[in-house]
Amino acid sequence: MVSEGNFYQGGEPIKETYAKAGVNIDAADKATELIGKHARSTLRPEVLSGVGFFGGLYEFKGYKEPVLVSSTDSVGTKLKIANALAKHDTIGIDIVNH
Repeated sequence: MVSEGNFYQGGEPIKETYAKAGVNIDAADKATELIGKHARSTLRPEVLSGVGFFGGLYEFKGYKEPVLVSSTDSVGTKLKIANALAKHDTIGIDIVNH
């Protein structure tokens, strides 16, 4: 999960850096844990990864080593910039294409 390990950014522990930005990593970990319980109940043998990773890995049988990697993301602070510029037609494009 996000909070595991002692990662640093600019000499400061990542957890503290995120907290200063208003991100509660402990709450995010708890949400991932709760969602994970439900998500794991839907797992199939083709699913190659667990809950909480950047992308989900899905194996396609009948092909030579194919794996689909899928992920979701959010627009985050880009929405604040879009609102400031009154330009919203590009928000979310990179979410689909990343």
